[in-house]
Amino acid sequence: MTLDRRAVVVCLLALNVACATARSAPTGEEPLRLLSWSQQLDVREAWLKKRHEMLLPMMRQHGVGMWIIVNEEFHDDPLTQYVAPPRPYVGLRDVFVFIDAGEQGLKKYALPAYEEENLARFFEVPSQTRVYKQVLGELDKQYRPATIALGIGGRRAVTHSLTRDAYTYLVEALGPEAEARFVSAAPLIEEYLDTRIPEELEHYRTLVALTERMVKQAFSPEVVKPGVTTVGDVRRWLYDELGRWGVGTWFQPDLRVQRKGQGYGSSRGFLAVAKEDVVIQRGDLLHVDFGISYMGLHSDWQKMAYVLREGEKDAPEGLKRALANTNALQDAMVKESRPGRLSGEVYEAVMAAMKERGIVAQVYSHPLGNQGHALGASIDFRSANRKDEPRKLRDGSYISIELNTRTPVPEWDGEEVYVMEEDPAYLTTEGWRFFVPRQEAYYLIP
Repeated sequence: MTLDRRAVVVCLLALNVACATARSAPTGEEPLRLLSWSQQLDVREAWLKKRHEMLLPMMRQHGVGMWIIVNEEFHDDPLTQYVAPPRPYVGLRDVFVFIDAGEQGLKKYALPAYEEENLARFFEVPSQTRVYKQVLGELDKQYRPATIALGIGGRRAVTHSLTRDAYTYLVEALGPEAEARFVSAAPLIEEYLDTRIPEELEHYRTLVALTERMVKQAFSPEVVKPGVTTVGDVRRWLYDELGRWGVGTWFQPDLRVQRKGQGYGSSRGFLAVAKEDVVIQRGDLLHVDFGISYMGLHSDWQKMAYVLREGEKDAPEGLKRALANTNALQDAMVKESRPGRLSGEVYEAVMAAMKERGIVAQVYSHPLGNQGHALGASIDFRSANRKDEPRKLRDGSYISIELNTRTPVPEWDGEEVYVMEEDPAYLTTEGWRFFVPRQEAYYLIP
């Protein structure tokens, strides 16, 4: 290759890098840098060390002597990537055991179908020449835990994920006397998954910022051409953008379209999702619901956009007042939420504040973190009715502040519009704090 040709290749490579940076960092925005896969493993395994350090007090608080998680081939337990190194487990059955050994502290054993070098950094791993059923029986006899907590019971799948075959395997390994000591691990699982560690926060902020960036681009002239672009086109663009960034989604991109004079369909008491063949028109009010997965964490995000009519430079005043009502609802959520307060009390206080202001509101906020609909205290119309199962807000927890208001809009001949917002936030002693600034003006599509 001649010097001139090498120079051309170098210039083309530089141009490719510049184009990639321009795609990932629109004008005026900071570039977002995601970790490589190997870097993600390093960071997540550092988190795992911290999580294991906080586990013993949780086990004692919930009266758990031994906790067993069973991962099966083609049927991964949803807990595995959060209790063991987040690497593939492809054996017929992999078992992870945590034991309160009294003065000896926390004992941790991994019984993997295939050797994995990194497991030995976190667990004691018996020789694979041993019969693991016998190992389990020996551990029970050695430590005699008063309770053996399993993924049974509980209302959520992550708390009752143990299969019938895995249960039978444990009974065969431990014996019928030990089976009498089996209890649900649900309360322990909830606290373990709902307890965030400080090291996660900035990575989660990056995840939320990426979600925002994708949605802003999806609701821009780059993607939406009024009268041409369909709802399906926007959804497909978001799916492709996930692939370009190398991240996943826990929640598919759903779009809703409100249009003057068209009314709206409902689904389960909410504004219905638009069909993919709906063509986006000038004057439409758009909404997206979307969540991204990165580093074992998940975002959940809803935002609104307005498609300008000919001659318009901003959304009508009535639509802006509707968004202001939803911002007021968010303000009430922040004001009323504090660590230790019951989620049902927060919900009732927020709704009372909206009633006093004459704002028609719905609140259906839920925890975030290791799942998009995570474990922990929800603030919603259900939580107010759970008098027998009160949930306290936990300091440092992440939440999706998910809600909407319904407001009559004069420019739409008094028709009501929904303004639906969803923002990830974390709890402090002064209330919720958004990971990135909330939406206080519509994304405008010219």
